[in-house]
Amino acid sequence: MKKRASTKKNLSLTIMALPAVIILFLFAYVPMGGLIIAFKDYRFDKGFLGSDWIGFKNFEFFFKSNDAWVVLRNTLGLNFLFIFCTLVISVIIALMLNEVRCRKLVKTTQTIMFFPYFMSWVVVGYLLYAFLHHNFGILNNIITFFGGEAVSWYARADYWPFILTFMYVWKFAGYNSVIYYAGLMGIDSSYYEAAEIDGASRWQMIWKITLPMIKGLIIVMMILQIGRIMYADFGLFFQLTRDQGALYSTTDVLDTYIYRALRVTGDIGIGSAVGCFQAVTGFILIVTANFAVRKIDSDSALF
Repeated sequence: MKKRASTKKNLSLTIMALPAVIILFLFAYVPMGGLIIAFKDYRFDKGFLGSDWIGFKNFEFFFKSNDAWVVLRNTLGLNFLFIFCTLVISVIIALMLNEVRCRKLVKTTQTIMFFPYFMSWVVVGYLLYAFLHHNFGILNNIITFFGGEAVSWYARADYWPFILTFMYVWKFAGYNSVIYYAGLMGIDSSYYEAAEIDGASRWQMIWKITLPMIKGLIIVMMILQIGRIMYADFGLFFQLTRDQGALYSTTDVLDTYIYRALRVTGDIGIGSAVGCFQAVTGFILIVTANFAVRKIDSDSALF
């Protein structure tokens, strides 16, 4: 009787999950068949099945080009910078919110911090342009007001790793801090009460109790972000830089390279090859990161 009830319950749950599974299969797995284009000399008149098979020549062309090192360096370097800075700032914000005793103030602060997350990069790009425009930008007006010389921000590639990092943290730190704050809310207050009786300072409580208690959450968030480290935020790199060629040396990433391969050169084979490399590398990175975490602390592993 119990077995029949359990089977009926599992069947109901399976039926409820079926639409989501079908949608996932149609939009995530069926398109994977298109990866075959990465191994073909694609021609529109022959189609992706009829085009000539060329093996790894598209990959070879990319890795032998002068752009390969630049886009890989920028993609990995900037994403590592984004992950590290966002992690540090998000945890600091969450710890600060945890010290605030006025719940109304905390809720108001969380709402304000959430606002940038929902803003489109298109809108943010125009706001940034209003600040960085050479002649009419707010920042250059302030610089010239104090006797300085206006900076051509959209012609100086060396500034943009810092600008992009600042904008990324501005957009995502608030969202991530709410996640870490939710983790802090799950810590039993008796730990802090015991530490206070023993004479521990607030800093000692944070260092010895709070951070170790949310270590697992931080690791899971890190693994998820490492899994997407080969994926640059296209809106961030395309909209904020306004696709300025002078900035490619520090802002050109895999996503923008694939976009230009399709839009400018029309080479679908090269674009597909780079996209395939991006996906496979991301999968290997997340599995490797999770394996390393499992070896150190199995309870903190994602799977």
